[in-house]
Amino acid sequence: MAISGIKGFNDILPGEVEKWQHIEAVARRVFELYGFAEIRVPILEKTELFARSIGDATDIVEKEMYSFVDKGENQVTMRPEGTASVMRAFIEHKLYAGDPVAKLFYMGPMFRYERPQKGRYRQFHQIGAEVTGVTSPVIDAQVLTMLCHFFAELGLTEPRLEINSLGCPECRQGYRRVLKDFLHAKLELLCEDCKRRYETNPLRSLDCKSAGCKEATAGAPSVLDHIDAACADHFARTRHYLDAAGTAYTINPRMVRGLDYYTRTTFELVTALLGAQSAVAAGGRYDGLISDLGGPQLPGIGFAMGVERVALLLAERDFKKRPDLFIAAMGEPARSLAFRLMCNLQRADVSVETDYEGKSLKSQMRRSDKFNARFTLIIGEEELGKGRAILKEMDAGSQEEVALNAGEIAGKVKR
Repeated sequence: MAISGIKGFNDILPGEVEKWQHIEAVARRVFELYGFAEIRVPILEKTELFARSIGDATDIVEKEMYSFVDKGENQVTMRPEGTASVMRAFIEHKLYAGDPVAKLFYMGPMFRYERPQKGRYRQFHQIGAEVTGVTSPVIDAQVLTMLCHFFAELGLTEPRLEINSLGCPECRQGYRRVLKDFLHAKLELLCEDCKRRYETNPLRSLDCKSAGCKEATAGAPSVLDHIDAACADHFARTRHYLDAAGTAYTINPRMVRGLDYYTRTTFELVTALLGAQSAVAAGGRYDGLISDLGGPQLPGIGFAMGVERVALLLAERDFKKRPDLFIAAMGEPARSLAFRLMCNLQRADVSVETDYEGKSLKSQMRRSDKFNARFTLIIGEEELGKGRAILKEMDAGSQEEVALNAGEIAGKVKR
């Protein structure tokens, strides 16, 4: 019996992986324009890292993490998100020692045991970015502008940016009490998850997708009416700098975050193209996280995007790469020369495909069409005798004779 993959853990196959490579390449190029450097952190971390940073009452810690005890009796977890791991590395390696301002980005798989759905799997992939050491709302606006710049570079007019402020931990406590008072008479309308979270994390009911929670929270007090003067000023100045950058946004006062560490500015990039799970990227400020994890008292802000979801938005586009050249060779002497030419051309940065089985010229031309090669070089006994071969430009339908010389051929076909 054939062994199949694990549910929610997907293979990314040729034809699709080129799209992922394009997304990653655009992210690297855009993020580096804004001064970000890549960091790579391990998949496995101590469980306490996520319990301390994400919050014990969150769904991720309560029921979604892949956690186990290893052979050394250590409680370990496959990372469910990237920010905590990046901040752990930032603290452990004292990246703040020379300069507290760090701009870091990461790419890689994350793991959560939740029901697989469109664009969301148990092994999923994120691209994220983090900034430390800056309290000014200028950095909030720049991070959001960079994120929107990334989607523009992908040629996506969707998703759109929504922002909110959750205030600081002090003013949010007051809002939690007001919200709980509002929800108290409507508890029976809430879904089971939101009933369970009523005491520990009542804000999550505001973005719950269940019909009962939407009904229960209709007309709920806005967090923006309960933030203090300093938080309100920070949010106003963030909007000012977004306007100055020409970064379009809307305010969504019902937006909350599922992780406990977020403060002040929060944001999502949302789209109607992916069904109910509309967020493609999300993030916000986490001004207390670094100190909570044992580091210095430094602010931070960051985001993560789901690569699977971004790839879905690019579903109609073909990113499969075309070889520069296909070499069709007839007869063993021609095949021997073709192999030598192919190796020399590949060393000269020309992508080359060929036939390996000595098939007919007609079959080899069909294979060239299958690869969608830009050029085809035809070598037979006559071409060997002349030392020249036919080079066909496939899109134009034109052809010319060229010397059987890797340098000359490379000059003709290299992009």
